Amino acid sequence: MRFRLLLLALGAFAVGTDSMVMAGILGLVARDLDVSVPAAGQMVTVFALAYALLAPVLATAAARWPRRRLLLAALAFFTVANALSAVAPTYGLLLAARVLAAAGAALYTPTANAVATSLVPPERRGRALATVMGGMTVATALGVPLGTYIGRTDWRLTMWLVVALGVLACAGQAVFLRELPAPAATLTLRRRLAPLRDRRVVGAAATTFAFFLAINAVYVYLATAVEGATGGDADRLSAVLLVTGVASVAGSWLGGRAVDRLGAGPVLLVAGLAAAVAFTALPWLGRTMPGAMAYAVVGPLAGWAIGVALPHRLASIDPPSAPLLISLNSSALYLGIAAGGGTGSAAIALLGERWFPLAGTVLALAATGLAVATAGSGRAGRPAPATVAARAPQADTAGARGVG
Repeated sequence: MRFRLLLLALGAFAVGTDSMVMAGILGLVARDLDVSVPAAGQMVTVFALAYALLAPVLATAAARWPRRRLLLAALAFFTVANALSAVAPTYGLLLAARVLAAAGAALYTPTANAVATSLVPPERRGRALATVMGGMTVATALGVPLGTYIGRTDWRLTMWLVVALGVLACAGQAVFLRELPAPAATLTLRRRLAPLRDRRVVGAAATTFAFFLAINAVYVYLATAVEGATGGDADRLSAVLLVTGVASVAGSWLGGRAVDRLGAGPVLLVAGLAAAVAFTALPWLGRTMPGAMAYAVVGPLAGWAIGVALPHRLASIDPPSAPLLISLNSSALYLGIAAGGGTGSAAIALLGERWFPLAGTVLALAATGLAVATAGSGRAGRPAPATVAARAPQADTAGARGVG
């Protein structure tokens, strides 16, 4: 059983690497395709926006498909789309390929989560989800710096790495994932969106959007923010991203335990303020390698603690509907990532390449204020002990592929 979950996690690792590694190769893409770095950053925007919009639609459209066939189709589509990205001769075709890759990712990740929960008894579903979505977290710690290093002279090599990961995951699942449980009862798209009529849900989802708008306005252009330290050297940037990835794993782990002990509200307040401080210091920290490394620790620790607390808070509104609410949290998260790319681009245009992280400061403070103002959106107390609803949100946070 554990091996089957690890196969699902391998697919999540490929998806996570694809969606997060762009931050390390934007400069190379911009030079190769003769566009600006902010324009290249729109690859992140279109991927995230396509994911957010397509996830509920594709999940509904393919709800009756056998789970194994759906997993393989999603991975195959995702892999082919990344191959198209690797050979795209123009900026426009590259953006189109990113939309196709997002469609495959949006179909794979929810399906992998659903399969994971069907393979284990109810009391182990949280751990199963954590195993599968742990592939996304490991992508931050390993896949992103590896992809950045491989593509240090040619960004297309990075895309071929993602293709190889997709092929490996697809082949492994084709051979070893057999006799999966049939799909559960399906929900219509209207039923999936019904919780949006609840003000508490809207407030919590808006908080998720606001935080990831703030975080990703900086993260997408992290290579630009620390260029003073790296001097444009890909090896130095890979080192910064490696530390960022390790801190992301630590932030997720520590954030989950803090939420269990203190509740989501205090974690959002403390981590939101810590993120604002980190963004404020980045124009100075980004000038030297020790400073860049300091940010690479503090920023992701705060960002991934936020990433744990947000879905937990939303799911606590109605624990029996936690899976549905978490899916809405994911859509809000990806909308924030999509908007973050454009916002960071605008901040660079207005404030310059050194000072644009200050826009993240303002946005992080606004998001923290919104979290406090809408604190009644969830249960104010500590989470209910050892429930699936309480555990599932932590697993979902690994899908927050831009935090830090």
